[in-house]
Amino acid sequence: MTTTILVVDDEPDFEALILQRFRRSVRDETFAFLFARDGVEALEVLAANPHVDLVLSDINMPRMDGLTLLERLAALDQRVFTVIVSAYGDMANIRTAMNRGAFDFLTKPLDFSDLERTIEKTMRHTRLFREAEERQRSAEQASAALSRYFSPNIAERLAAAADTLDAGERREITAVFTDITGFTPLVEVVEPAVLAQLLNAYVSGMTACVFDHQGTVAKIVGDALHILFGAPADQGDHAARAIACARDLDTLAQEFCTVWQERGVALGPTRIGVHSGPALVGSFGGGRFFDYTAYGETINIAARLEAANKAFGTRVLVSAATASAAPDFHGRPVGDLQLRGCRGPMRVFELSSRDDGDDYRAAFDRLERGDPDAVAAFAVVFGSHPDDPLASFHLKRLLNGGGGTTIVVG
Repeated sequence: MTTTILVVDDEPDFEALILQRFRRSVRDETFAFLFARDGVEALEVLAANPHVDLVLSDINMPRMDGLTLLERLAALDQRVFTVIVSAYGDMANIRTAMNRGAFDFLTKPLDFSDLERTIEKTMRHTRLFREAEERQRSAEQASAALSRYFSPNIAERLAAAADTLDAGERREITAVFTDITGFTPLVEVVEPAVLAQLLNAYVSGMTACVFDHQGTVAKIVGDALHILFGAPADQGDHAARAIACARDLDTLAQEFCTVWQERGVALGPTRIGVHSGPALVGSFGGGRFFDYTAYGETINIAARLEAANKAFGTRVLVSAATASAAPDFHGRPVGDLQLRGCRGPMRVFELSSRDDGDDYRAAFDRLERGDPDAVAAFAVVFGSHPDDPLASFHLKRLLNGGGGTTIVVG
């Protein structure tokens, strides 16, 4: 690898002297030399040659001296080490040069053997410095990439060892999917600038909420979020965290929806699905494409639950696997859903804070037992709460001849 050295000196014979002394190093491309007559010309040469490794500069020169050049070099983004050459005994200038960032100094007349040793020493330091800079840059890039997915404290913890995310692993997690109802048709009618403002504010608020609960944003597709708990860091309470996050996301989305509806944008409610189980998680896609995500039936079920809200008029559906793993879970049973592509029916709950929980549960118990009085029980719940879509769903289903708790959701 060739070391490029910029020599800054106004003595007319100094360039020839350097080239003669280092002719072999130049011939075998160990060294390459550039030359400037003063600090002004040196800055021009550096601007045109950002690959310069070392500056060897005299102090006393016309237009811009070596001490001023040091000040200007310190202000550049281009980090280059400087060795100052000064007359013997010129200690005041040498001290000033060192205080302004010079790496080393030599005295005139030059001892070329000493110059070679100084260049070698400076280049060793340069290599170490650049390696440290590269490590720092890599860590910052990893941190920036990780911050897209993980809460700040998790991103900081992982940045130093981002390669640990590359290997896929199976682990128990809770997956959360969110999606705004009717967002795609909205794209066709809302002005792009307004839509961009809406979407940016929405995603920003939702991801901040996820990070508050120490969740991982695995993917954002338009208005939809794919969220993980229990990966990449172990979270023994991942189910409880996911439920608490889903509740806060629901509140945030409802408030956001109200604000934009008042501004004349017919924004629909956000639907959320939550499910816990095993999944394959890790970084997939290739060296240049960083995509930390999860695969498996657990992920598919969470996505199906998000979509199933449409059938029941609910906003947040939680599987029994998640509900049973979260202490103090509060929700209403929806039924045993047979979701498309899934192996069998599973008990699903609506995450709800309604005060009609006891009446609804009593009606659902009758439904589960096959009690014909279930129709009357749900009629009572619906009569008291006509805005309850879940009670309305079951009442209509029973009145149309349906029964039992198993419900096929396409």
